[in-house]
Amino acid sequence: MGSVIYLDNNATTPVAPQVLEAMEPWLRGGFGNPSSGYLLGRAASVAIDTARGQVAALAGCQPDEWIFTSGGTESINTAFHSALDMNPLKRHIVTSSVEHSATLRICEHLEGRGFEVTRLTVDAHGQIDLDHLAASIRSDTALVSLLWANNETGVLWPIEKIASVVQKTSAVLHIDAVQAFGKIPLRLAGLGVHFMSFSGHKLHAPKGMGGLYANRRVPFTPLFRGTQENARRGGTQNVAGIVAFGKAAELVASPFDSALRDSLESTLLTKIPGSKVNGDRADRLPNTTNLSFDGIESEAAIILLGERGVCCSAGSSCAAGSGKPSHVLKAMGLPDARAKSSLRLSLSRLNTADEIVRASEILPVAIAKLRAASPVDSPVSFS
Repeated sequence: MGSVIYLDNNATTPVAPQVLEAMEPWLRGGFGNPSSGYLLGRAASVAIDTARGQVAALAGCQPDEWIFTSGGTESINTAFHSALDMNPLKRHIVTSSVEHSATLRICEHLEGRGFEVTRLTVDAHGQIDLDHLAASIRSDTALVSLLWANNETGVLWPIEKIASVVQKTSAVLHIDAVQAFGKIPLRLAGLGVHFMSFSGHKLHAPKGMGGLYANRRVPFTPLFRGTQENARRGGTQNVAGIVAFGKAAELVASPFDSALRDSLESTLLTKIPGSKVNGDRADRLPNTTNLSFDGIESEAAIILLGERGVCCSAGSSCAAGSGKPSHVLKAMGLPDARAKSSLRLSLSRLNTADEIVRASEILPVAIAKLRAASPVDSPVSFS
């Protein structure tokens, strides 16, 4: 990648060198099917057990509560499938208006099948109202499914308080922890969450690997039936990917330092007039900032910055190129112009201080060039 400054780590992260090294033997000589009884198969099975222990340690749960999947989307769909199968007569779901597209799409699908979905609103900081959550859960609510960390703004929700609210009801609680995992501490034991979804490629493992926490006290129905994963997820396991996920979980066990994000954010706010942070600045991920720059279009900014060696995004990668303002920023009450002028900058543990200094120099120049080329006589102020 040369001199590219990669600041789109909420979309995906580069595979860490140690992770690549750990998985390579399982792509070469260690190719045995882990369900086989001979030495090659048994070795692969042991490697999976080791990785399961590594990811469970990071999640703060028991290894037998962890199911390896193909990614966050499969984990989310599996949680929905199992929760709704558990209570087939309950036809109500509570979620929010700022969820990831994987949750939004399955909720839309279920509405087409006769389910009723309540979508919680958020305030200007991207936070939900816990009283509204409590009032939205009914006797026929089968599932409450909410984000822990928003993928666009990094805003964190109080999972312990959410779990406390849901525990007072008969509803099942699923948390999408794809963005939070490996960035902030997690202790699932005793938390009161029934299902939690994870993805490996957000923490330096390869794409195509995910995980689902399934509380051992909660009935479980697999989405894919088979004998693997203790009959909870059919299909021959991706041994190399699982080993990689385990190694990545081990690498990100220490707290994520927000210093580089804070430095980048404060510099840009100082150097670029008409810039503003979108979302809660206190309760958010340590690697993410979402900034609006008045008088520009984010899609044009992404192209120009890419030409200058900085990779970032306008929000969720799943909605890239749609031309529509972010549904997350719109739900927070931002006008279209501000939502369409916003950039998400998300760091990883592999970013360096030198990269942040260079990004802090490139972005102000690029924003100024876009403003100078804008057909708008004077930028619209968002203050």
